[in-house]
Amino acid sequence: MYKPLFNQRKALRFRKFSRKGYALFACLGRVVTIGVLSVATLRAAASTTTDDVAVVGGSANTVATDDTPDKEATLDGIEVTGSRAPLALGQAARMVTVLSREDIQAAPVQSINDLLKMTVGVDVRQRGPIGAQTDIGIRGGTSEQIAILLNGVNICDPQTAHNAFDLPCDLSDIERIEVLEGPAGRVYGTSSMVGAINIVTRRHAKREAEQKRWQGEARLEGGSFGYLSAAVRGAFCQHSLSVGYTRSDGYSRSKAGSLNSDYSGFKAFYQGGVTLGGKPQPSADKQPPTESQQLSWHVGLSTKGFGSNTFYSAKYDEQYEKTAKLFAALRGHLQAGRLHIQPAIYWNRSHDRFELIRGTEAKVPYNHHRTDVFGINLNSWFDWLLGRTAFGAEFRNEDIVSSNLGEPLNNPFDHYKVGLNRSNLSFHLEHNVLLRRFTLSAGFIAVKNTWNEMPFKIYPGIDASLRIGNQWKVYASYNASLRMPSFTELYYSVGGHQADKRLKPEELQAVEGGVKYNNRWLSAKASVFHHHSRNMIDWVMDTRDAQAVWQSVNHTKVNTLGEELAVSITPADYRQQEARGFGLRKIELAYCHLHQSKNEEPFLQSRYSLEYLRNKMTAMMQLHLVSRLDLTLHYRWHDRTGTYTDTGGTVRSYRPYSVVDSRLSWNADNYSFYIEANNLAAHRYVDYGNVPQPGFWLTVGARYRL
Repeated sequence: MYKPLFNQRKALRFRKFSRKGYALFACLGRVVTIGVLSVATLRAAASTTTDDVAVVGGSANTVATDDTPDKEATLDGIEVTGSRAPLALGQAARMVTVLSREDIQAAPVQSINDLLKMTVGVDVRQRGPIGAQTDIGIRGGTSEQIAILLNGVNICDPQTAHNAFDLPCDLSDIERIEVLEGPAGRVYGTSSMVGAINIVTRRHAKREAEQKRWQGEARLEGGSFGYLSAAVRGAFCQHSLSVGYTRSDGYSRSKAGSLNSDYSGFKAFYQGGVTLGGKPQPSADKQPPTESQQLSWHVGLSTKGFGSNTFYSAKYDEQYEKTAKLFAALRGHLQAGRLHIQPAIYWNRSHDRFELIRGTEAKVPYNHHRTDVFGINLNSWFDWLLGRTAFGAEFRNEDIVSSNLGEPLNNPFDHYKVGLNRSNLSFHLEHNVLLRRFTLSAGFIAVKNTWNEMPFKIYPGIDASLRIGNQWKVYASYNASLRMPSFTELYYSVGGHQADKRLKPEELQAVEGGVKYNNRWLSAKASVFHHHSRNMIDWVMDTRDAQAVWQSVNHTKVNTLGEELAVSITPADYRQQEARGFGLRKIELAYCHLHQSKNEEPFLQSRYSLEYLRNKMTAMMQLHLVSRLDLTLHYRWHDRTGTYTDTGGTVRSYRPYSVVDSRLSWNADNYSFYIEANNLAAHRYVDYGNVPQPGFWLTVGARYRL
């Protein structure tokens, strides 16, 4: 799972070399191929191109060959940069964890949320299985402090991060998931205080021959607790459409005997694209065209309803929530000579209805919310004598109408009596210096938000990496970022909660250093990081007061010191082992340790920022057993700090727990059958407060591909 991504570039073929000192900069952002002909051998380092433009920081993919004849390989894997400007092959200054298509297909998971559990720096706190509701944080941060992107477009929900992962796409739509750990303010703006997660969907037909025929896929699976899920996906040319439905009876009941963790959800996702004027096709006898225009778009819908049992209050065990989200985005890539322009426009709408007592609005009124987010951004870059420079701007407007979040509306309608509107304007500038073995990327973002009349503030960042030989890389970075309060943190003052509408934005500064090693069968990395944050927002309660309520506060300063280690082994001869009937495909082991220091009172109970994963360890093994039979095993160990109050009023500490998941699959060319067993030891562990997770969960499924 820990694969670095390189960037796709147009090939530049040298027929002769210049001895000028600036000759290197002429090939910035391009893959350089050199043909060397001798009497005995012919060796060429070739590049292959893909139709996908990269997503994290606007980068793209590149696959290149090494100097071994007739063998394709990658230099240091495939790497994605965490910068505004796409960098040349192997020049990435910041590491990004990538969950590839192969990882997704082999994992024993039913949702993207489950998949992220195997990323060691990510804290996945589920209130229910199969993606019912999940809070996801990075490196000790809360779920509100990360940016969620779909194909590079920000889809964060300003109402609350509880519903941020109501994604419209099925697992079969996903090409890869990119996780950028650490502040990414100058890349993604105000949402990415401690990191970002980018979901990249599959683009159809990378080869011209494949574009002329339909491709399809169907999935059907069922299992424990009345679980049933079905999805179909079809693609033609640069267009694809998928729909899916999932339901479950749930694994728990209320005191009255009713199901209170049931789930049902529907997803639909369409994406398309067009190349105007023909896509540049480099050839050996002429230079690539200097102008090109490409457009791509996606439209997605996600609806779901789920029993929320004791999600928000231990006193009520028949809570219920229903959400609906619509996503639409249009992106472009324009090139004129050395100048690249990437405009994007997007609109996200969310509906949320929460029932404290399910089906009884007469006793306790429901909470109704409708959120609209409109954004337009522009990212541009160009090459010149001193490197590559990126610049751009983004405007984002966030609007909510609600039954209880915001200020009184001038014209109330339906359930909506109050609301709030705020806008965010940002400008960014970044420059990259690219030498043969050294990369320096530095820049800043200037941010202004209309909430509380916030003035423009600048958040800088700098990343550097040094490549030592062909296998080692050392890197270091400093970055600063911020996060605006959510509408819920500002105004949710019902049901035992008291919000503060004068909350300040959270701010964070971080330094990180690390080393990475990579050869044909071993990949390893180690990093150390320190986060200094102030004005941290949290919901806290004074446990000394029997009548105390949860209050939203800026919880002073928090310092986080962390270390991460990860090792991945892929035997170079596993194909030969499989030919003999058994093969070890991959082994991965990762560990993350965090220590947070803060002004913490012993009587103060926290919902988020005082609860973090102190230790997390993950392990994975992929085996080829016999013929077409494969086995994948996942293990993870969680040790969380913090406390919660149980239904009896007793304050309890979180207990460490271990979980083992497995997947046994029979894989043919056009179909596969599989059995997934989650939580083999049937531990009833707690990720969050009074919401116990299910024990053993069995899933049986099949896929068919046209």
